[in-house]
Amino acid sequence: MPKAIRINQAGGPEVMQYVDVQVGEPGAGEVRIKHHAVGLNYIDVYFRDGTYEQPMPGSIGLEASGVIEAVGAGVGDFKVGDRVAYTGRPLGAYATERLVPASLLVKLPDSIEHDTAAAMMLQGLTVDYLFNRSFPLKGGETILFHAAAGGVGLIACQWARALGVTVIATASTQDKLDLAKAHGATHLINYRSENVVERVKEITGGRGVPVVYDGVGADTFKISLDCLAKFGTLVSFGNASGVVPPFTLNDLSSRGSLYVQRPTLFHYTAERASLDQMAARLFEVVGSGKVKASIGQRYALADAAQAHRDLEARKTTGSTILVP
Repeated sequence: MPKAIRINQAGGPEVMQYVDVQVGEPGAGEVRIKHHAVGLNYIDVYFRDGTYEQPMPGSIGLEASGVIEAVGAGVGDFKVGDRVAYTGRPLGAYATERLVPASLLVKLPDSIEHDTAAAMMLQGLTVDYLFNRSFPLKGGETILFHAAAGGVGLIACQWARALGVTVIATASTQDKLDLAKAHGATHLINYRSENVVERVKEITGGRGVPVVYDGVGADTFKISLDCLAKFGTLVSFGNASGVVPPFTLNDLSSRGSLYVQRPTLFHYTAERASLDQMAARLFEVVGSGKVKASIGQRYALADAAQAHRDLEARKTTGSTILVP
């Protein structure tokens, strides 16, 4: 019988329950997918702990890869047996099989395995919009990327290297910094033992960087602002340490007429044409070998609670997948 993770209330990892579920046949515009791998992302924690609200009882998970087992009415671009991947709502990827809107799906090239797809769809598409839409990189820039040893960070380090961009990477341990360096980072800062702002100014000859990509949130927000050059842009795309506290516009003007963004991946992928373009860029850079999904951990789907504990304790590196 199909299995899935369900939650009845917001809370810690213990609220996730591994239960039997009924899946049924796909309706109009839907397909039924048997999952081969499920992606774990920090946004899953937000939906579990109530940072992002959802109706209860609820589901969890935004990313997976698998094979189509049934197709509903009106689905013309996909067929039974297609290898596919997806990221997006509705929640529910933490499952052995499920119904998914066909509008979320992309076909997997033969060169990309299911584990790789599940490890990189959300994170890889995130890097695509960060580098190509939020603050388009042309090559030659020096950028600051926080939490560079995480799943998004390791993809970003590789992609930046392919673009000819110099990455200043931050992380919490030397092992994580070494991992970021192995994936393309040039300058390394341990944010627990070094002054990030001073090091960035030292590296950049006092100028600061034109852009900071910050998925950490509360702990690094003001630090990120202080690392920017005049007219610089802070792209705040996550809340791993908590939601960014209130700030005033004077915090931006006093530091040099700065810009701040808070983008969300699913706004960029809402239109089919945009999703196809982003996925094509991701598959191209992965297919070329310039970017590889670094899978640091694998857990059984039934052990999703432990995976969340390790993620929140910052014990993980790279991408994490759940195996149905």
